[in-house]
Amino acid sequence: MHNWNDDPFANLSSNLPPETNELTLENNQVKGAIIETATQSLPEASASSEEHIGTTGLEKIKMGARRIQVDDKKIINCRADLNQLVPFKYDWAWQKYLDGCANHWMPQEVNMTADIALWKSKDGLTEDERMIIKRNLGFFSTADSLVANNLVLAVYRHITNPECRQYLLRQAFEEAVHTHAYQYVIESLGMDDGEIFNMYRELPAVARKAEWALPFTQHLSDPNFHTGTVENDQMLLRELIAFYVIFEGIFFYVGFAQILSMGRRNKMTGTAEQFQYILRDESMHMNFGIDVINQIKLENPHLWTETFKEEIIKIIHEAVDIEIQYAYDTMPRGILGLNAPMFKEYLHFIANRRCSQIGLPEQYPGAQNPFPWMSEVLDLKKEKNFFETRVTEYQTGGALSWD
Repeated sequence: MHNWNDDPFANLSSNLPPETNELTLENNQVKGAIIETATQSLPEASASSEEHIGTTGLEKIKMGARRIQVDDKKIINCRADLNQLVPFKYDWAWQKYLDGCANHWMPQEVNMTADIALWKSKDGLTEDERMIIKRNLGFFSTADSLVANNLVLAVYRHITNPECRQYLLRQAFEEAVHTHAYQYVIESLGMDDGEIFNMYRELPAVARKAEWALPFTQHLSDPNFHTGTVENDQMLLRELIAFYVIFEGIFFYVGFAQILSMGRRNKMTGTAEQFQYILRDESMHMNFGIDVINQIKLENPHLWTETFKEEIIKIIHEAVDIEIQYAYDTMPRGILGLNAPMFKEYLHFIANRRCSQIGLPEQYPGAQNPFPWMSEVLDLKKEKNFFETRVTEYQTGGALSWD
């Protein structure tokens, strides 16, 4: 039995099997190495600590390294220890993480009974209404998987700030919940899941948007890609804009408006409620991404060149045209008081907002919002329950009250 005066290194090698002795250090070497590391002074260790700190958070730990200071932190190309969450530099990122947690919900909490009855009814929905529901489920069921894969396999590795990474982890979970929600709707309504989940391979209207997004994740997901040069940092910025500003900030809005409009007319209210929650999550994702983009611009102004801005504007124009075509493909005849030209105006309005949010000039002068009720749906503090015309506090899913 040992007491406090015993040497913990005494008889270390003699207690090991003989065949392992030659693989161990001498007692004094082990003891000396540990004491030397533990007694390093903080200032001395800090000089070389950057040699051991990279951008993954999995590098070798340097004993005695100085504590992280706020000014050590950056969104990209930061060599401070990513395992140290505090002190916060970007309070907005941490607040969005907290808001996301407060916004928690699960698909099974939504009652789908009325939707099932309406979907099975022979005369409950028109063929055009059914096409809108199926095509939007076909697009979104794949789209959120694309976003999640981009986050986990590409974006997370290159964002070198722990509070931003904390939100990215929350976002990745929410994307999984969204894919779960689409699957839950598809299963509840008894749809052919093979048909819906394969639309992005088989239906041009859906495939076009997925094909547009895929090239904007290939560079970041390449294990040999690293930020740190102007070219690569602009690549990261371009792909962040493609996913947060365009894919989530423009490509999602025709489908959301179509499904939510059906809910406002007391059709497919359970599906519309799922989309309502998803839209509010996606709005927060987009706003977080825009904050990250603007912070990168602020810390790296040399990236935001006139040539680069012109390239981004061109990409936005291309994306708006693709989404306008999606509106025409999903509602060629117009339903529910909606028609494709209204969505063209709406997308011009949305694109103007996205441009302003990242410091670009508006591209569609005079565009107006034909769906002002969409702003109400995005209110994260209170929701107007348009199915029961009452106002409820929006809380975590387990605390929602439907009385």
